[in-house]
This record gives sequence, C-alpha cells and structure tokens, in this order.
Amino acid sequence: MTLEQDLAILSRQEHALQWERFDEDAAWQLGSLLYARAVHEGLGVVIDVRRFDRPLFFAARPGASFDNHEWVRRKANTVQRFLKSSYRIARELALEGLDITQRYHLSPADYAYVGGSFPIRVRGTGVIGSVTVSGLPDRQDHQIVVEALCDLLGHERAELALP
Repeated sequence: MTLEQDLAILSRQEHALQWERFDEDAAWQLGSLLYARAVHEGLGVVIDVRRFDRPLFFAARPGASFDNHEWVRRKANTVQRFLKSSYRIARELALEGLDITQRYHLSPADYAYVGGSFPIRVRGTGVIGSVTVSGLPDRQDHQIVVEALCDLLGHERAELALP
C-alpha cells in the first residue's frame, strides 16, 4: 500500500464516519465499546473520548503505562490542531519526508504524528472532539478506533479498513 493509497482511505474514513449528534451518552457508548473490545482481546490500552472543551470518557487497562497517557494527550492535541486523524497527519508528513517540527514548527512534546486519534465530526457542525487509543502499534490503534466508529455509525468495517 502506498502513502497516497493510505491517504485516500484515511480521507474517506473521516468523511464517512460522521455523527448526526454527539453527546455524553454517545461518548460513553463509544468509550465502552472500545473498552469491552480491549477486555475481550486482553489489550493494554488507554482510551480517551473528549470534546475539545472537556473530557467525556477515560479508561486505562492493565498493561497500559504512563507513557500511553502522554501519547493520548499528544495525539488528541494533533487532532484538535489539524481537525484530521493523527494517522492522516503522520502519513501526510511521511509523504513530504518531514516531521511535525520541520513542517509545522510544533513540538513533539505536545503533538504526536502517529495513529490512534480520530476526529469526532458532527454532520453540519464539524469536528468537535476526538477519540483516542494508545498502547498498540499506531496503525492498529487507529484501526481499532475506526472499527468501533463503523460499528456505531452503521458502516461496513471492510469498506473503510486500511489493508
């Protein structure tokens, strides 16, 4: 899979995976679905669902470390700054052969350009927050989030999956 192909799929994911409305109940449902999968598969991850003005759901599984908490913070900052998934930013930077400091003059201490954080986009409103997973390889962090969103928003996982 080329970077360009990845970017086309990532853009399609962000366009398709939009909410009609998003509130505390939706955040709980999304976070709980991710947590249940982590329990079922024995994944040591941190899960964070937030609006940009406040946290809505946060959980850490056994095996997750303080570093995962920091990765969540940095990945969510990236989504808030660019209104795109952190993995899409990572792939865009890879295509340019640059890192986040070279391209945007941002500190990697505050912004992570790896997968795992996805924008919460409300149809007719725009991006209002993010859902983030950290603890697995970044492409897998990203894909777990996309699969949960597909399940909740009524999309076929296979149609939006990265190979």
